[in-house]
Amino acid sequence: MVGVYGKRLAKEIISTHFGDLVAKVCNCLLQSGTLSLHEIVRYTGMPGSHVKNCLLILIQHNCVQAFCTPRKGSIDKTVTLYMAIFDNIINRMRFSKFLSLIKGGDLAPKDSQTKEGQCKYALLKGILQNGRLTFEQLVERSISKEQQTDRVQEKHQSELRACFNELVRLHYVERCPRPEPFIYPEPEDQPKPTKRRGAKTAEQPLSLEQQAIEAATLAESERFSEIPESSVERAGDGIVNHSPATGDKRKHETLKTDLDLLVAIAENEVLWRANFEKLLYCLRTKICAENVRSRLGDDAGVVFEAIMEANAEQKIKATIVIATFDGILNNLSGSMTLDGVRTILDELDCKSATDKLEAIYSLDLNATLEACKNDEIEAVVKARYGDQGYKIFRLLSTKDQLIETDRIAEITFMEKKEAHQMLYKLWRDEFIDIKKVPSQGSGESASISLWRLHRKPLYQTLLDDIFHAALNLTVKISQLVEKQHEILEDDMKNLLKRKFILQLSLLKLDDSLMLFHDF
Repeated sequence: MVGVYGKRLAKEIISTHFGDLVAKVCNCLLQSGTLSLHEIVRYTGMPGSHVKNCLLILIQHNCVQAFCTPRKGSIDKTVTLYMAIFDNIINRMRFSKFLSLIKGGDLAPKDSQTKEGQCKYALLKGILQNGRLTFEQLVERSISKEQQTDRVQEKHQSELRACFNELVRLHYVERCPRPEPFIYPEPEDQPKPTKRRGAKTAEQPLSLEQQAIEAATLAESERFSEIPESSVERAGDGIVNHSPATGDKRKHETLKTDLDLLVAIAENEVLWRANFEKLLYCLRTKICAENVRSRLGDDAGVVFEAIMEANAEQKIKATIVIATFDGILNNLSGSMTLDGVRTILDELDCKSATDKLEAIYSLDLNATLEACKNDEIEAVVKARYGDQGYKIFRLLSTKDQLIETDRIAEITFMEKKEAHQMLYKLWRDEFIDIKKVPSQGSGESASISLWRLHRKPLYQTLLDDIFHAALNLTVKISQLVEKQHEILEDDMKNLLKRKFILQLSLLKLDDSLMLFHDF
């Protein structure tokens, strides 16, 4: 559940990118949930035409999903509802990180200055900036005034298509979801799901919004279907060159050519967008690999990245990674021995199995993600409460059990009074929990305080703090941008330096945000 600061941050991002009117419509959806056009007009007090334009902008940039559902009290009539996609809005502040994946060599050859690397960079940048584009629009953006001859344009278009298909094949770019899927709401009298024997929790039905996202998502084969080589050229020509054949042969060839042209035109009208799931998967790999390097060494980080790259199901929420041994080796440079790779796989606690005489390794990312989160939390605790607070928090984090106040003071070599005061500070700020139990052999009112670290509420508390800090940084950056048009040229250098520092701080803070929200 997204808190107040998260929604305010999303509104501020939309306001910075698209203006206050679009932000007002988006904020209405964030605060009130899924609404119809009529309801948005009523809640915002804006003219209907303005609301429509704002919704079109938000849909164009993948921040809103529309879907249809039967109107209440009517079977034949439908109503179009609009829902804000919070995660996609937050992803807008990560565009520079997504583009750095190309410069870092993840989407391109090791030399990111190659023509192929520059081409992929330009294609991904165009899609990120414009939200949704056809391939033809991408081609028009990239063709310069010097490339006016048909021969040069055709060659350039062919190179762009090859780079674009590579992005599609690697799942960095995908076809846009269905614009307005139809959703049948669940009957109100449907029985609630029951908890099955052996199951920890009852299966919860999907919400209307989750059903809409699921219905809008294309099948995997269609979602990442590449552009055929001849599609763009044939659609661009728009002319069918019939052969001089006669009779049935001519009819057959004419029909085939017409069908090819229709397919080409259809391909040319397909809208494409960036696949945030894959891009976030790459960022998660980089963050986790850095943690593995710090704990197990550089070679372990290299092997970890190879496992993540060889994983067939690259889903951002999946915590179990499965890769074949041959796939892992293919992603290594070849400088490591087989025994060395196997040793590192054991250090990473990978489980091995054999399928059709092929070695398969599975890696549970939960331990690595928990280690990353612990590092972030401990850094916050040390900065906020000093060494004493850090020692107490680390003790509770390591033991993961209830510990009495006197025992904590003894282990951390602190005075009992100081330990008691620090424990209450941590408890007051919701970093730890307290449990009071009656003291044996004492009066009825006597009790002992036991302390423990509860991770789930702690993660939510820290996430709210991160959203709050990100909101403050975003607002401050926006204020500096507005001042750029007002200050003198002599003060511009100092202002740009302050803005650059704030932007770097926001990018660093976003690493923590991804850990506790996206991963």
